[in-house]
This record gives sequence, structure tokens and C-alpha cells, in this order.
Amino acid sequence: MLTAYCLKLKAKAMSLENTISEAIKTAMRAKDKVALDSLRAVKSQILLLKTEARGAEVSPEQEIAIVQRMIKQRKDSYEQFSAQGRNDLAEVEEAQMKIIEQFLPKQLSSEELEAEMKKIIADTGAESMKDLGKVMGVASKAFAGKSDGKSISEMAKKLLS
Repeated sequence: MLTAYCLKLKAKAMSLENTISEAIKTAMRAKDKVALDSLRAVKSQILLLKTEARGAEVSPEQEIAIVQRMIKQRKDSYEQFSAQGRNDLAEVEEAQMKIIEQFLPKQLSSEELEAEMKKIIADTGAESMKDLGKVMGVASKAFAGKSDGKSISEMAKKLLS
């Protein structure tokens, strides 16, 4: 139920904060505790960023970075809990991760990422691993929210070696 609602809200081009607020209301009505906890955590991080910026507007890139960081935290926690045999806690982290992932832009497949990375490598004139920093700088900005840094780095290394 929450997924369909999130997609409908994204179509209206709302800010992430407004989208999250609406999704919180939906989760409250549905009495979905896991979704509610996840969404409140995202909203609190956005509000924290706003207070640190002292009233400055939070950019969509910053909002996406928050969502990515929260997904990474959940993924790390999931792996730790699974390794320790705490499947009850791991399941909660996995459920939260799936809910938060709905607020990211569509992720690039490995084929799409490889094609785009080849274009960036050609545009920057990179020829070897020495040029990795140059390629990563451009790629990280180009793929913000569409792919994680680890995938970008691995693809760049693969194509430059």
C-alpha cells in the first residue's frame, strides 16, 4: 500500500520532505509501525540538516544523500545482526531498508552504469588507473542517487584496468 502511494506522490514532484510527511500520514492510518519508524527517521535527518543549515533550503542532492546514508546504515546493521544470528533484528533492518529505498530515484542496472561510465571515461580522456580520481569526481556527481559509490568505484576500476 505504501509503495503505490509513494509512487503517486513522486509523480506530483513534491520535495522529499513533503513526500515523507505524506507517507508518514499514510503509515499512521495503516498502523504500519515499521514504515512509520523508518519514515520518521528519514524526516528527522532532513530536519536536522535544515537546522544545521540555519534555514537555508535543503537541495534534492542533499536529501538523496541522506536517504542513501540511511540505507547504508540499515544494510550494515542487517549484515551485523545476521552474522550474530539475530534474525529478529535483521528482519526489522531489512524491512526498514526496503521502505527507505522507495524514496531513491530509479537505480541504474550494471549494464546502464557500465555504458554511462564508458562515456565519462571517453569524455574525461582517462586512459589508466592514474585517472581514477578524475573519473570518480565526474561519475559521483553524475550518478548521485542513481548508484552507490561502491558500484561506481568498482566499475571505474574495471574499465580503467
